[in-house]
Amino acid sequence: MKVAVVGATGLVGSKMLQVLAERNFPVTELIPVASEKSVGKEVTFKGKHYKVVNADTAISMKPAVALFSAGGGTSLEWAPKFAAAGITVIDNSSAWRMDPSKKLVVPEVNGKTLTPEDKIIANPNCSTIQMVIVLHPLHELYKINRVVVSTYQSVTGTGVKAVDQLMNERKGVTDGPAAYPHAIDLNVIPHIDVFLDNGYTKEEMKMVNETKKIMGDDHIAVTATTVRIPVMGGHSEAVNIEFEKEYELSEIRKTLEKTPGVIVVDDPSRNQYPMPKDAHDKDEVFVGRIRRDETQPKTVNMWIVADNLRKGAATNAVQIAEYLHQQQWI
Repeated sequence: MKVAVVGATGLVGSKMLQVLAERNFPVTELIPVASEKSVGKEVTFKGKHYKVVNADTAISMKPAVALFSAGGGTSLEWAPKFAAAGITVIDNSSAWRMDPSKKLVVPEVNGKTLTPEDKIIANPNCSTIQMVIVLHPLHELYKINRVVVSTYQSVTGTGVKAVDQLMNERKGVTDGPAAYPHAIDLNVIPHIDVFLDNGYTKEEMKMVNETKKIMGDDHIAVTATTVRIPVMGGHSEAVNIEFEKEYELSEIRKTLEKTPGVIVVDDPSRNQYPMPKDAHDKDEVFVGRIRRDETQPKTVNMWIVADNLRKGAATNAVQIAEYLHQQQWI
Protein backbone atom coordinates (compact mmCIF):
# COMPACT_ATOMS: atom_id res chain seq x y z
CA MET A 1 0.00 0.00 0.00
CA LYS A 2 1.35 3.42 -0.97
CA VAL A 3 0.95 5.92 1.89
CA ALA A 4 1.54 9.67 1.60
CA VAL A 5 2.35 11.81 4.64
CA VAL A 6 1.77 15.47 3.85
CA GLY A 7 3.84 17.62 6.20
CA ALA A 8 6.29 14.76 6.74
CA THR A 9 9.10 17.02 7.98
CA GLY A 10 7.03 18.71 10.73
CA LEU A 11 6.59 17.72 14.38
CA VAL A 12 3.33 15.80 13.88
CA GLY A 13 4.34 14.48 10.45
CA SER A 14 7.51 12.99 11.95
CA LYS A 15 5.42 11.43 14.70
CA MET A 16 3.07 9.96 12.06
CA LEU A 17 6.06 8.21 10.45
CA GLN A 18 7.11 6.87 13.85
CA VAL A 19 3.60 5.59 14.64
CA LEU A 20 3.14 4.00 11.18
CA ALA A 21 6.39 2.09 11.74
CA GLU A 22 5.65 1.09 15.35
CA ARG A 23 2.17 -0.18 14.55
CA ASN A 24 3.39 -2.02 11.43
CA PHE A 25 0.90 -0.35 9.16
CA PRO A 26 1.23 -2.17 5.80
CA VAL A 27 3.19 0.52 3.94
CA THR A 28 4.73 -0.80 0.72
CA GLU A 29 5.91 2.63 -0.39
CA LEU A 30 6.10 5.83 1.62
CA ILE A 31 5.51 9.14 -0.13
CA PRO A 32 6.75 11.98 2.10
CA VAL A 33 5.28 15.33 1.05
CA ALA A 34 6.26 18.82 2.17
CA SER A 35 6.57 22.39 0.93
CA GLU A 36 8.72 23.25 -2.08
CA LYS A 37 11.63 24.33 0.16
CA SER A 38 11.81 20.78 1.58
CA VAL A 39 11.50 18.93 -1.74
CA GLY A 40 14.55 16.71 -2.28
CA LYS A 41 15.29 16.31 1.42
CA GLU A 42 15.24 12.77 2.76
CA VAL A 43 13.23 11.16 5.54
CA THR A 44 13.93 7.74 6.99
CA PHE A 45 11.20 5.17 7.45
CA LYS A 46 11.90 1.62 8.66
CA GLY A 47 15.56 1.95 7.71
CA LYS A 48 14.88 3.15 4.17
CA HIS A 49 15.43 6.66 2.83
CA TYR A 50 12.68 8.42 0.90
CA LYS A 51 12.97 11.72 -0.94
CA VAL A 52 10.43 14.43 -0.11
CA VAL A 53 8.19 15.35 -3.06
CA ASN A 54 5.63 18.09 -3.66
CA ALA A 55 1.87 17.55 -3.56
CA ASP A 56 1.40 17.33 -7.34
CA THR A 57 4.01 14.59 -7.59
CA ALA A 58 2.41 12.74 -4.67
CA ILE A 59 -0.99 12.70 -6.39
CA SER A 60 0.57 11.35 -9.60
CA MET A 61 2.10 8.48 -7.54
CA LYS A 62 -1.45 7.38 -6.57
CA PRO A 63 -1.22 6.55 -2.85
CA ALA A 64 -4.19 4.73 -1.29
CA VAL A 65 -4.27 7.08 1.68
CA ALA A 66 -2.74 10.46 2.57
CA LEU A 67 -2.20 11.56 6.17
CA PHE A 68 -2.22 15.37 6.25
CA SER A 69 -0.47 17.44 8.89
CA ALA A 70 0.56 20.60 7.09
CA GLY A 71 -1.86 23.24 8.36
CA GLY A 72 -5.37 24.32 7.45
CA GLY A 73 -4.46 26.31 4.34
CA THR A 74 -2.63 23.37 2.77
CA SER A 75 -5.51 21.04 3.63
CA LEU A 76 -8.14 23.32 2.13
CA GLU A 77 -6.15 23.60 -1.09
CA TRP A 78 -4.87 20.06 -1.51
CA ALA A 79 -7.20 17.62 0.29
CA PRO A 80 -9.94 18.00 -2.38
CA LYS A 81 -7.34 17.42 -5.12
CA PHE A 82 -6.13 14.21 -3.48
CA ALA A 83 -9.74 13.10 -2.90
CA ALA A 84 -10.66 13.83 -6.54
CA ALA A 85 -7.86 11.47 -7.55
CA GLY A 86 -9.47 8.70 -5.45
CA ILE A 87 -7.04 9.05 -2.54
CA THR A 88 -8.52 8.89 0.99
CA VAL A 89 -7.36 11.86 3.05
CA ILE A 90 -7.10 11.84 6.85
CA ASP A 91 -6.56 15.46 7.82
CA ASN A 92 -5.08 16.62 11.11
CA SER A 93 -5.83 20.34 10.67
CA SER A 94 -8.98 22.19 11.71
CA ALA A 95 -9.92 22.81 8.06
CA TRP A 96 -12.64 20.17 7.70
CA ARG A 97 -13.62 19.34 11.28
CA MET A 98 -16.85 21.31 11.42
CA ASP A 99 -17.78 20.82 7.77
CA PRO A 100 -21.17 19.06 7.98
CA SER A 101 -20.29 16.94 4.96
CA LYS A 102 -17.13 15.52 6.60
CA LYS A 103 -16.80 12.97 9.43
CA LEU A 104 -14.85 13.97 12.54
CA VAL A 105 -13.54 10.69 13.89
CA VAL A 106 -12.11 9.10 17.01
CA PRO A 107 -12.21 5.40 16.05
CA GLU A 108 -13.13 4.13 19.53
CA VAL A 109 -16.06 6.57 19.69
CA ASN A 110 -17.54 6.93 16.20
CA GLY A 111 -15.38 4.95 13.76
CA LYS A 112 -18.43 2.96 12.69
CA THR A 113 -19.94 6.06 11.08
CA LEU A 114 -17.31 5.88 8.31
CA THR A 115 -18.17 4.61 4.83
CA PRO A 116 -16.10 3.89 1.69
CA GLU A 117 -17.42 7.17 0.26
CA ASP A 118 -15.68 9.29 2.95
CA LYS A 119 -12.68 10.58 1.04
CA ILE A 120 -11.78 13.46 3.41
CA ILE A 121 -11.88 12.45 7.08
CA ALA A 122 -11.11 14.97 9.81
CA ASN A 123 -8.85 14.17 12.77
CA PRO A 124 -10.11 16.08 15.85
CA ASN A 125 -8.27 18.58 18.01
CA CYS A 126 -5.78 16.96 20.40
CA SER A 127 -7.44 18.14 23.60
CA THR A 128 -10.86 17.01 22.35
CA ILE A 129 -9.68 13.50 21.43
CA GLN A 130 -8.42 12.57 24.88
CA MET A 131 -11.55 13.96 26.55
CA VAL A 132 -14.15 12.20 24.36
CA ILE A 133 -12.38 8.84 24.74
CA VAL A 134 -13.26 9.07 28.44
CA LEU A 135 -16.65 10.79 28.04
CA HIS A 136 -18.06 8.32 25.51
CA PRO A 137 -18.56 5.22 27.71
CA LEU A 138 -19.85 7.39 30.57
CA HIS A 139 -22.35 9.12 28.27
CA GLU A 140 -23.69 5.72 27.25
CA LEU A 141 -24.20 4.80 30.90
CA TYR A 142 -25.46 8.00 32.53
CA LYS A 143 -26.12 10.54 29.72
CA ILE A 144 -23.94 13.64 30.07
CA ASN A 145 -25.68 17.00 30.51
CA ARG A 146 -22.70 19.31 30.94
CA VAL A 147 -18.90 19.32 30.85
CA VAL A 148 -16.61 21.98 32.34
CA VAL A 149 -13.01 21.50 31.23
CA SER A 150 -9.78 23.37 31.96
CA THR A 151 -6.71 22.28 30.02
CA TYR A 152 -3.00 22.35 30.81
CA GLN A 153 -1.45 21.98 27.37
CA SER A 154 2.09 21.09 26.34
CA VAL A 155 4.20 23.45 24.24
CA THR A 156 4.58 20.61 21.72
CA GLY A 157 1.01 21.36 20.66
CA THR A 158 2.27 24.63 19.14
CA GLY A 159 5.22 23.07 17.31
CA VAL A 160 9.01 23.16 17.11
CA LYS A 161 9.21 26.95 17.47
CA ALA A 162 7.43 26.78 20.84
CA VAL A 163 9.68 23.97 22.09
CA ASP A 164 12.70 26.06 21.04
CA GLN A 165 11.29 29.11 22.84
CA LEU A 166 10.87 27.14 26.07
CA MET A 167 14.33 25.58 25.88
CA ASN A 168 15.95 28.93 25.02
CA GLU A 169 14.25 30.62 27.96
CA ARG A 170 15.48 27.83 30.23
CA LYS A 171 19.01 28.71 29.10
CA GLY A 172 18.42 32.44 29.60
CA VAL A 173 18.21 33.17 25.86
CA THR A 174 15.35 35.65 25.43
CA ASP A 175 16.00 37.01 21.92
CA GLY A 176 15.34 33.78 19.98
CA PRO A 177 12.27 33.06 17.83
CA ALA A 178 9.06 33.31 19.91
CA ALA A 179 5.89 31.30 19.35
CA TYR A 180 4.01 33.05 22.16
CA PRO A 181 3.34 36.72 23.01
CA HIS A 182 4.81 36.12 26.50
CA ALA A 183 7.55 34.06 28.12
CA ILE A 184 6.43 30.45 28.63
CA ASP A 185 9.13 29.23 31.04
CA LEU A 186 8.03 29.67 34.67
CA ASN A 187 4.73 30.99 33.34
CA VAL A 188 1.21 29.95 32.36
CA ILE A 189 -0.55 31.46 29.33
CA PRO A 190 -4.39 31.25 29.28
CA HIS A 191 -4.44 31.81 25.52
CA ILE A 192 -4.40 29.07 22.87
CA ASP A 193 -5.18 30.05 19.26
CA VAL A 194 -6.92 33.36 18.51
CA PHE A 195 -9.54 35.13 20.62
CA LEU A 196 -13.06 35.23 19.20
CA ASP A 197 -15.83 37.82 19.58
CA ASN A 198 -17.41 35.89 22.48
CA GLY A 199 -14.23 36.20 24.58
CA TYR A 200 -13.31 32.52 24.16
CA THR A 201 -10.35 31.31 22.12
CA LYS A 202 -10.68 29.25 18.98
CA GLU A 203 -9.16 26.29 20.87
CA GLU A 204 -11.87 26.54 23.53
CA MET A 205 -14.64 26.62 20.96
CA LYS A 206 -13.06 23.67 19.13
CA MET A 207 -13.53 21.62 22.29
CA VAL A 208 -17.14 22.79 22.61
CA ASN A 209 -18.17 22.11 19.00
CA GLU A 210 -16.06 19.05 18.25
CA THR A 211 -17.21 17.20 21.38
CA LYS A 212 -20.84 17.51 20.30
CA LYS A 213 -20.09 16.39 16.74
CA ILE A 214 -17.97 13.36 17.72
CA MET A 215 -20.39 12.26 20.45
CA GLY A 216 -23.33 12.81 18.11
CA ASP A 217 -25.27 14.79 20.72
CA ASP A 218 -25.85 18.55 20.47
CA HIS A 219 -27.47 18.56 23.92
CA ILE A 220 -24.15 18.11 25.74
CA ALA A 221 -23.25 21.55 27.11
CA VAL A 222 -19.47 22.12 27.10
CA THR A 223 -17.52 25.09 28.42
CA ALA A 224 -13.73 25.24 28.24
CA THR A 225 -10.70 27.25 29.35
CA THR A 226 -7.52 26.24 27.51
CA VAL A 227 -4.11 27.04 28.96
CA ARG A 228 -0.53 26.61 27.73
CA ILE A 229 1.99 25.46 30.35
CA PRO A 230 5.79 24.94 30.17
CA VAL A 231 5.80 21.15 29.86
CA MET A 232 6.40 18.56 27.16
CA GLY A 233 5.03 15.06 26.96
CA GLY A 234 1.31 15.62 26.88
CA HIS A 235 -1.82 17.63 27.59
CA SER A 236 -3.66 17.46 30.92
CA GLU A 237 -7.31 18.29 31.60
CA ALA A 238 -9.37 18.89 34.73
CA VAL A 239 -12.86 17.75 33.73
CA ASN A 240 -16.13 18.21 35.64
CA ILE A 241 -18.96 16.07 34.25
CA GLU A 242 -22.63 16.45 35.16
CA PHE A 243 -24.83 13.44 34.36
CA GLU A 244 -28.56 13.09 33.90
CA LYS A 245 -28.56 9.86 35.95
CA GLU A 246 -27.05 9.06 39.34
CA TYR A 247 -23.81 7.09 39.31
CA GLU A 248 -21.53 5.00 41.52
CA LEU A 249 -17.83 5.89 41.58
CA SER A 250 -16.95 2.19 41.57
CA GLU A 251 -18.95 1.71 38.35
CA ILE A 252 -17.23 4.68 36.69
CA ARG A 253 -13.82 3.24 37.57
CA LYS A 254 -14.78 -0.25 36.39
CA THR A 255 -16.20 1.13 33.13
CA LEU A 256 -13.08 3.17 32.36
CA GLU A 257 -10.78 0.26 33.26
CA LYS A 258 -12.58 -1.81 30.60
CA THR A 259 -12.55 0.97 27.97
CA PRO A 260 -10.08 0.27 25.10
CA GLY A 261 -7.32 2.86 24.98
CA VAL A 262 -7.88 4.09 28.55
CA ILE A 263 -5.65 3.42 31.57
CA VAL A 264 -6.89 4.33 35.04
CA VAL A 265 -4.13 5.63 37.33
CA ASP A 266 -5.91 6.59 40.52
CA ASP A 267 -4.38 5.79 43.90
CA PRO A 268 -3.84 9.06 45.80
CA SER A 269 -2.65 7.17 48.90
CA ARG A 270 0.43 6.15 46.88
CA ASN A 271 0.69 9.47 44.99
CA GLN A 272 -0.44 7.79 41.79
CA TYR A 273 -2.25 9.93 39.22
CA PRO A 274 -1.69 10.71 35.53
CA MET A 275 1.12 13.11 34.61
CA PRO A 276 2.43 14.28 31.20
CA LYS A 277 5.88 12.77 31.75
CA ASP A 278 4.31 9.34 32.21
CA ALA A 279 2.02 9.69 29.16
CA HIS A 280 4.89 10.77 26.90
CA ASP A 281 5.29 8.58 23.80
CA LYS A 282 2.34 6.38 24.78
CA ASP A 283 -0.89 5.90 22.82
CA GLU A 284 -3.27 5.46 25.76
CA VAL A 285 -5.36 8.09 27.53
CA PHE A 286 -4.71 8.15 31.27
CA VAL A 287 -7.39 9.10 33.79
CA GLY A 288 -7.29 9.57 37.56
CA ARG A 289 -8.33 11.81 40.49
CA ILE A 290 -11.84 10.38 39.97
CA ARG A 291 -14.01 11.85 42.72
CA ARG A 292 -17.52 12.99 43.39
CA ASP A 293 -18.29 16.71 43.04
CA GLU A 294 -19.60 17.44 46.53
CA THR A 295 -21.23 20.73 45.52
CA GLN A 296 -23.94 19.31 43.28
CA PRO A 297 -25.63 15.97 42.53
CA LYS A 298 -24.82 13.54 39.71
CA THR A 299 -21.47 15.24 39.01
CA VAL A 300 -17.94 13.85 38.97
CA ASN A 301 -14.44 15.36 38.70
CA MET A 302 -11.51 13.68 36.97
CA TRP A 303 -8.06 14.35 35.52
CA ILE A 304 -7.26 13.22 31.96
CA VAL A 305 -3.76 13.11 30.39
CA ALA A 306 -2.50 11.98 26.97
CA ASP A 307 0.44 12.52 24.65
CA ASN A 308 -0.92 15.20 22.32
CA LEU A 309 1.40 14.28 19.44
CA ARG A 310 0.37 10.63 19.58
CA LYS A 311 -3.26 9.87 20.52
CA GLY A 312 -3.96 13.60 20.19
CA ALA A 313 -2.74 13.64 16.58
CA ALA A 314 -0.58 11.01 14.83
CA THR A 315 -1.88 7.83 16.47
CA ASN A 316 -5.53 8.75 16.05
CA ALA A 317 -4.92 9.45 12.33
CA VAL A 318 -3.14 6.11 11.89
CA GLN A 319 -5.93 4.31 13.79
CA ILE A 320 -8.45 5.79 11.33
CA ALA A 321 -6.31 4.42 8.48
CA GLU A 322 -6.15 1.04 10.25
CA TYR A 323 -9.95 0.97 10.49
CA LEU A 324 -10.30 1.77 6.78
CA HIS A 325 -7.79 -0.98 5.96
CA GLN A 326 -9.64 -3.52 8.14
CA GLN A 327 -12.81 -2.70 6.21
CA GLN A 328 -10.81 -3.18 2.97
CA TRP A 329 -11.67 0.35 1.83
CA ILE A 330 -8.01 1.26 1.28
